[in-house]
Amino acid sequence: MDRLTKFRSHVLLLIFCCILGLFSFNLYIKQVDETDGKTADNATYYTTWTYVKAARGDILDRNGNVLVGNRASYNLVINHYVLASSTSPNQDIYKLMMLCKDMGIEYTDRFPITKERPFTYTLDQYNSTWQGYFQKYLKERGDLDSDISAPLLIEQLRKSYSIPEEWSDEDARLVLGVRYEMSLRNCTNLPNYIFISDAKDEELSAIVELNIPGMNVESSTVREYYTDYAAHILGYTGAMDEKQWAHYKELGYSMDAEVGQSGFELAFEEYLHGIDGIRVDKVTPDGTVIESTYKKEPIAGNNVEVTIDIHLQQVAEEQLAAVLEGLRNDPDPKAKGKDAEGGAVVVMDPNNGQILACASYPTYNLATFRQDYDTLKEDKSKPMYNRAFQAAYPPGSTFKMARVVAATQAGIINMETEIEDKGLFDKYLKTAGFDATCLVYSSAGLTHGFINAKEALCVSCNYFFYELADHTLFNWKFMDEAAKGLGLGELTGIELAEKQGQRANPETKKKLYDEDHRAWTAADNITSAIGQNDHRYTPLQLCVYTTTLANQGVRYRATFLNRVVSTDYRSLVLENQKEIANVMDIPLDAILSYQEGMQMVAHYNTVEMRGTAATDQLFRYYPIPICAKTGTAETGINGQDNNGAFLCYAPANDPQIAIAVYGEKSGSGSVMGNVAKGILDVFFDVGKAAEIPTYENTIS
Repeated sequence: MDRLTKFRSHVLLLIFCCILGLFSFNLYIKQVDETDGKTADNATYYTTWTYVKAARGDILDRNGNVLVGNRASYNLVINHYVLASSTSPNQDIYKLMMLCKDMGIEYTDRFPITKERPFTYTLDQYNSTWQGYFQKYLKERGDLDSDISAPLLIEQLRKSYSIPEEWSDEDARLVLGVRYEMSLRNCTNLPNYIFISDAKDEELSAIVELNIPGMNVESSTVREYYTDYAAHILGYTGAMDEKQWAHYKELGYSMDAEVGQSGFELAFEEYLHGIDGIRVDKVTPDGTVIESTYKKEPIAGNNVEVTIDIHLQQVAEEQLAAVLEGLRNDPDPKAKGKDAEGGAVVVMDPNNGQILACASYPTYNLATFRQDYDTLKEDKSKPMYNRAFQAAYPPGSTFKMARVVAATQAGIINMETEIEDKGLFDKYLKTAGFDATCLVYSSAGLTHGFINAKEALCVSCNYFFYELADHTLFNWKFMDEAAKGLGLGELTGIELAEKQGQRANPETKKKLYDEDHRAWTAADNITSAIGQNDHRYTPLQLCVYTTTLANQGVRYRATFLNRVVSTDYRSLVLENQKEIANVMDIPLDAILSYQEGMQMVAHYNTVEMRGTAATDQLFRYYPIPICAKTGTAETGINGQDNNGAFLCYAPANDPQIAIAVYGEKSGSGSVMGNVAKGILDVFFDVGKAAEIPTYENTIS
């Protein structure tokens, strides 16, 4: 009985071993013999890492209106592992190239050889980083000589990539462009090969139908402008140059990142730029993604709220264009300003230095900037030139308030001091051959008689300021220090690059002229007193100057930044605080003199005396009391109309807004007051803005 039991146990064990052996044999056949020793994972899938670009933050105006944002878009991205490993990569790329040629599709090809014979290198079109990539590529392709000619390189690469001989050299070159981009991803740290950025619907559908292995459609975003205004300050983004790459790579940017190139996009790059993510994809040999996980989630950039009021910006741009174009198109052949060119207007809040509007004329369309670039670059009117804070002009008579402040500080005058206007200032005629006149004298042979500082500002009497400049107790340093304290010739502190300008003084003259003409003379004192000579200030500086007068000596740093908020708008990242740049001790007599004088410029109109902006068309009956000053500055070229400047702040007793307007060859300053009036009408909601008169050319 025990023997039988033992025999049965052996039989059962033998049967079990046979079954186990059979299963093991079948498993071997399936896993080893049929797969040639490869596992399912390494035979069937690729694992790739993909950089996912983070969305850029929005730019909004002070009222929350989105000025620049993002539009959803699609990129066509080539997985170089998949396409290079496919059965016929050259044929697939060839089909792709022929389709792009037929449809006129633009795609990324940075292979530095021309696309048509005779083949030549185009390395000079790329920065040193991309040139370095090309040299690295040559080594990877069999240590090719860096001095190899372009035609010979094409021939060598045709063999290396096994490109069919029957294809033309031009077609082979197109295929090599894609092969080059793919190969670079193997020998450098470049991110994904984005074949087409922001692909159009018809491009997507046509290319997808080709079923190119490794060709994927990736969602992305592109910058979109939601306003036609503020082109000069909003700015644009673009690919990095060599210098930018050296800076941004230290901050973790990818090589193909788009960064701010100008305007707010550049100034606030640190807030707007997000943090790119990393996605791990598991794909089949034909490019099908079967699994995606994020190793690092992308983080969108923060949103920047600027100080600009886009409605006020629109008014400023339209008024400026209407006035300058109206001057040019005036049917009166004798009208001044017929050759008016560019101009600018800056609007600020005098209580904190915030810039409410900043317009330059002529302007351009940011949405079509890249398409229009060549035309804009050749345009003689320089529409891309930001005249608001990159152009410096002589201020003309708008400088006279600074002279009043300086003379009062020096103890030369008070608000009651009178000087007789004799019309012709000829004290240095015999000794230096120099004389100067008051405009009313040179134009009509008249004088203003005895006048004080506020009256001299009202009628813009040059003679009054000649006498101040020539006073024995008045050193040029008094004038220079006062102008500096008021912000003239000083950087305003904005977040964008600006021109500093210059004050007319002995130091400036030494820099500008040769040894025979460097000496500071009595004539320099006289001409600089009325804003001529070598004074050069930007319209933004003139506006800061106006705010400082409105604040009775307190000058704020000018700024475009209001605050920064998180990408979801839920939390405050940064709130910009107002910053005092300088406090100037201005005597009360000087304050009263320029305040009353500037009010008279705008509102005083009698038989005996009329302010240079107190016409019926401008501010004589304006319901809001304003302080203003006109300025007319010579261009120094015979036969050309003068430049015109207009400054103002309002209300006179409680300033809430300051405006500086400048027109190139506009004829006079008072005509530019029409631009300021249109802005004030909207700011204070003064009825319906009247049509802009283009004929008002009151001399100041």
